[in-house]
Amino acid sequence: MSQSAISIRYAKALLALGKEQGQVEPYADELVAVAAVMERESFLRQLLDSPAFALEKKVAIVADVAETMKLSDGMKRFLGLLLEKGRFGKIPQISKNYRQFADELAGIIRATLTSAQILDEATGAKIRGGLEKQTGKKIVLNLEVDKKLIGGVKAEMGGKLFDGSVKTQLKQIADTLAKG
Repeated sequence: MSQSAISIRYAKALLALGKEQGQVEPYADELVAVAAVMERESFLRQLLDSPAFALEKKVAIVADVAETMKLSDGMKRFLGLLLEKGRFGKIPQISKNYRQFADELAGIIRATLTSAQILDEATGAKIRGGLEKQTGKKIVLNLEVDKKLIGGVKAEMGGKLFDGSVKTQLKQIADTLAKG
């Protein structure tokens, strides 16, 4: 089974558990936090991935980390299962898949809007409202700044990129002129 299919399977299983317990969003937040710790703490990640380190010791370490992070009992059990099955290293991908499935369940689309300068909240709200009206779904909008765009905006939503930046328009003009 491919690594992606494994991550999807675990994400769907946790989502089903989260739905059953009414913990879909809390599990998403906890999973993101655990993935961030694993990303940040390379020694911990290496220790938990090591086949030479005893499972009982790994379980004790993860229990201590979970207690420190104040994770829910459901998440603690899920992390224990991942350890037991040797899938703990898949947490970042499981977290990404879980977020996607949880968003689909809640009718949410995440979008990133990149502009050449900081957009004020009113403009962001207006854009979000327009996207919500167009899609019929709730939009979670992440605003970013990239001075290289010169002007205009780039929007990424649902895996699609809409590029209305001046930089891209200038490049298209240059390409057209170069072709003759």
